[in-house]
Amino acid sequence: MPKPGFKSITVSENVYKKFYDSYEKNKKKLELKGITSFSGYMTSLMEETVTRYDTFAKHGPFMEKVSIDQDRILIKDNKRNRIAEILLKDGELQCLLDEKTDCIHIGFVYSVPEIYLLMDSRHTPSARVRSIMK
Repeated sequence: MPKPGFKSITVSENVYKKFYDSYEKNKKKLELKGITSFSGYMTSLMEETVTRYDTFAKHGPFMEKVSIDQDRILIKDNKRNRIAEILLKDGELQCLLDEKTDCIHIGFVYSVPEIYLLMDSRHTPSARVRSIMK
C-alpha cells in the first residue's frame, strides 16, 4: 500500500524496464534537476506529459493528424478548412498544399511521434531532420 497522499499504478515489466533503464542512464543529469529517485523521475515525466498535452489541446486545435500511410501524412488544417498532404521523399518532408518544405504543416508533422518511426523505417533522415531529432 502506498503512503497516505500517494497512489500507485501498475505497468507491465517491459514498460517498467524501459523507464527504469532510461532513469539509470540519465541519473546524473536528473540529479542536477533535483530528481533523486525513480519515483521522482516518473512523476516529472507524467507532469511534463500533462503540461504538453494541456498546452497542445489549448493552442494547437487548428491542426490534427488524419492518417499516416507509407510515405504520406494527411493533416487536417481546421483554420483553412483544408487537408494538407505531406510527402516523405528522399528523407525530407514536403507539403503539397503549400508547396514548401518549411510550412506550418511540416512543423506540425514534426510534433507527431510516429513520423520518426516512419522516417527510420523508410529512409535515412536528411541532415535537417537528424539535427531536429537529436
